[in-house]
Amino acid sequence: MVLNGKNILLVITGGIAAYKALDLIRRLRERGGVIRCVMTKGAKEFITPLSVQALCENPVMDDLFNLTQEDEIGHIRLSRAADLVIVAPASADFLAKMAHGLADDLASAVLLANNKPLLVAPAMNPHMWAHPATRRNVEQLKGDGVFFIGPETGEMAERNEAGTGRLSEPLTIVQAAEDLLTAPKRSCLPKLEGKKILITAGPTHEPIDPVRYIANRSSGKQGYALAEVCVEAGAAVTLISGPVNLAPPDGLVLKKVETASEMLQAVKDSLPADIAIMAAAVADWRVDKVAMDKIKKGEEGYVAPLFLSENPDILKTLCAMENRPSLVVGFAAETEKILEYAQIKLSKKGADMIVANNVAPKSFGGIGVMGGDRNIVHLVTADGHESWKEMTKNDVAKRLVTVLAEKI
Repeated sequence: MVLNGKNILLVITGGIAAYKALDLIRRLRERGGVIRCVMTKGAKEFITPLSVQALCENPVMDDLFNLTQEDEIGHIRLSRAADLVIVAPASADFLAKMAHGLADDLASAVLLANNKPLLVAPAMNPHMWAHPATRRNVEQLKGDGVFFIGPETGEMAERNEAGTGRLSEPLTIVQAAEDLLTAPKRSCLPKLEGKKILITAGPTHEPIDPVRYIANRSSGKQGYALAEVCVEAGAAVTLISGPVNLAPPDGLVLKKVETASEMLQAVKDSLPADIAIMAAAVADWRVDKVAMDKIKKGEEGYVAPLFLSENPDILKTLCAMENRPSLVVGFAAETEKILEYAQIKLSKKGADMIVANNVAPKSFGGIGVMGGDRNIVHLVTADGHESWKEMTKNDVAKRLVTVLAEKI
């Protein structure tokens, strides 16, 4: 039995499909699962806690403010003790709560405190499932690493209603649970097999003399995270990297460069590609004439002025090429007017999307994106923009790749 001894926490939310949760409990137990259940107030309008308790043979939890249930901080303990958390059925209302991080009852508090794999089986009216708000919430949750099963298409409980919104059958949910527990590292990312993705990362170094150079504070962490996630999703990845102190992910082609001109040439040499993600922080300027020897200070500390030339615009050049990738994503590292400047860049460069962020250091009101492990980004397209909450750069990469996979 695949689930033998595995602790499964089942969250049951409101909806006519709640009655199927009873059969789901039975099927999970048949395969050796140890089941604990949390019910929302809405779920208790359709099935009774007594029925659920009789099937799972464990007390049903339903009250965030119950002193007995919350002994030893029950909402934390419930998720920590589980090997897998399942939400079935998941109503439209509950998906919205999950997507926005609300925690005003025991079920939502448990999920906000959860650090285990999470499988969600939605069930609702087809029009509710198709509503733009629900679609946004589902994409948010997928980007956050939540696994989904269903919903299915068919006749609904309401008279003369049919479409996509039916809860997946209990055995289908059980199979998905077994898959997650037997392959816990399985990616929840969309598949990108057969897609070639070109990614630039890190800074460029523009030499002044044999010792000094012009650069910026980019660590390359966001670009490397994107490369790793794209490989995980099955894509053929070429990573063009400026000078960084990072180990490259396995399973990709790595091209190391120093200057903006070298990076542009590497980009051209790496085409064709289906998607280009230009995450590198390319230096805007280079020195006209690089000194062959170290420049020395003159009398009274005087140093001869540096004459600068503008570097090639890699993003704009790529977007104008005949063999331009189908989807080109640029990055805008700003310290003010983030959205305004990103929208201007989108128009001027000809990209399909700009990922904009505030790279100001903490001392200037930012979160220390450059060199740090966290990011706050805004996705800007011709249709508008969406702002994401602060998250790790790896989570940003997962969510962005999910978005790109849907557009390619």
